[in-house]
Amino acid sequence: MEDRSESIQVRCDKLPGPVIPRTRLQVSFVRICFSILVWTFLIQIVAFGKLWHPHFISNIANRISQVTGIPLSLHVDESIQSTPFLPARNYSSNGYLRVSCNGGLNQMRAAICDMVTVARLLNLTLVVPELDKASFWADPSNFDDVFNVSHFIESLRDEVHIIRRLPKKFNRKHGFTQFAMPPVSWSNEKYYLKQILPLFKKHKVLHFNKTDARLANNGIPLYLQKLRCRVNFQALKFSPQIETLGYKLIRLLQEKGPIVVLHLRYEMDMLAFSGCTHGCTKEEADELKRMRYAFPWWREKEISSEKRRSQGLCPLTPEETALTLQAMGFNKETQIYIAAGEVYGSERRLAALREAFPLIVKKETLLSPEELHLFRNHSSQMAALDFMVSIASNTFIPTYDGNMARLVEGHRRYLGFKRTITLDRKKLVELLDMHQNGTLPWDAFAAAVRSAHEKRQGQPMQRRVNPDKPKEEHYFYANPHECFCEGTNCNGSLSHSNSSQVL
Repeated sequence: MEDRSESIQVRCDKLPGPVIPRTRLQVSFVRICFSILVWTFLIQIVAFGKLWHPHFISNIANRISQVTGIPLSLHVDESIQSTPFLPARNYSSNGYLRVSCNGGLNQMRAAICDMVTVARLLNLTLVVPELDKASFWADPSNFDDVFNVSHFIESLRDEVHIIRRLPKKFNRKHGFTQFAMPPVSWSNEKYYLKQILPLFKKHKVLHFNKTDARLANNGIPLYLQKLRCRVNFQALKFSPQIETLGYKLIRLLQEKGPIVVLHLRYEMDMLAFSGCTHGCTKEEADELKRMRYAFPWWREKEISSEKRRSQGLCPLTPEETALTLQAMGFNKETQIYIAAGEVYGSERRLAALREAFPLIVKKETLLSPEELHLFRNHSSQMAALDFMVSIASNTFIPTYDGNMARLVEGHRRYLGFKRTITLDRKKLVELLDMHQNGTLPWDAFAAAVRSAHEKRQGQPMQRRVNPDKPKEEHYFYANPHECFCEGTNCNGSLSHSNSSQVL
C-alpha cells in the first residue's frame, strides 16, 4: 500500500501546476453544462419566436436599440437562417399551377405570396414562379437570381409542394397545350374554389399569366392570411449574393448612426405614367408626355398634372420633400439613404435636398462599381438592396404610396411597428403652397406638418374595408394586422388605446 501511495504521489508531482481537487472539477463541469443548456434554450426560444412571432422578438430588439443606441435589427433578421424546416405536408395534388408575375419587384413579391396561398387553398403543386422580363424595366432576372429558391421550396413544404419546373410530359415539345388565363382581380376563396378548381380537374395544368392583386385584401380565412404573411416575411429570402451585399450596405450605414430611408419616387417612368410634372420645365413635361404615349398598354394619356397634385396623387418633388423633412424636425446631421432609381432631372433636382441634408447617400455612393457590376441592368436586384436597407432603417419615409412603400410599411409593422411615416400628400400640397406663397409662416407650417403626421407613423391599426371598391381600401400587405395577433381573435390586439401610441 505504501509503495502504491508513493507511486501516485510521484506521478502527481510531475503534473505542471497545482492539483485541482476532484470536487472543484465537478462544480466547474456542472457550471459549463448548465451554461450550454441555458444558451441552447435561449437560441431555441429566439428561433421559435422568429418562426411564429417574429414581431415580438423584433419589438424587444427595437426597444433595446432605442435605449442603448445599438442597432440590433440586422442580427434579428439573420436569426431566421437557423430556423428548422417543418416536415412536408402530404396531400393529393389537384394539378399544377404555373404563374408568370408581372410588374416590378414588390408587385411580384406580393403576387408570389398570393399564388402560394391559392395553391394551398386548392391543394395544387406550384411551379417556381416566373418573373417579369417584358415590362418597362426589361429585367432578365430569374427567380433564383432574386430569391433563395431552395429556402423558398423547403420552408413552405409543410404547406405547399413546390417544384422547380413542370414534368416533361406537360411541355409543348410533348404536344401538351397549357390553359392560360388571368384570374379575376381581388377574388376571394369562393371564386377560386368554384370557378378555378374545376378548370384544374379539366386541364391538369393552368398558367396564370397575370398575378397582380388577384387575391382579395379581406374576407379571406385567417389561416390563409397568415400564410400570406409567412411567405412574405419568412419564405421569400433574397438570394445569397443580394443578402451579402445588402447586409454590407446596412452595416456601413449603421456604423455612421441612425438611418432615415427616403423612398424618393421621382424617376422618369413614375412621372410619365402618373402625369405629374409639377416643378418640371416645359421640355421635361413634353418628354414625359411622349414617353406615356409611346406605351400603348398605358390607357390614361391626357392627365392634368395640377389636378392630380391637388388630390394628393403625385409624388412629392425633391424640393417639396426637403421642406417637409425640415418641418418634421430632421436636420443637417440626419443620415438619409435614398432608396430609388435615377432621379429625373438628376443632380439639378436634388440640389435643394442636398443643401438641407448634406449626409445624403445612395447605394451607388457607398458601394464600388465593381460590387454593383453584376446588379446593373437588373432593376429587381437593385431594388432588393434598397428593400433590405428600408426594412433595417430606423425611419422609413416614402414620398409616394407605390408597391415598395406599401410592402416595406407592412414588413416594418410585422417587425415591431418600426417607425414609418406615411405622408398625407393632399394636406402637404395645401400647406406647401401656402408657405411658398407667403401666407403661412415657417413656424406655423412646421407645426401643421407635424400635427398632420402625428398618427401616421406605423402605429397599430385596423385596415379600412371597402368591399365594393377594393382599390380604395387598405392594402393587405401594407397592414397585415391578422399576423400581429395571437390565436384567432385579432380585434383585441389592435385596440384603440394601442393605435394612438407612437412606437
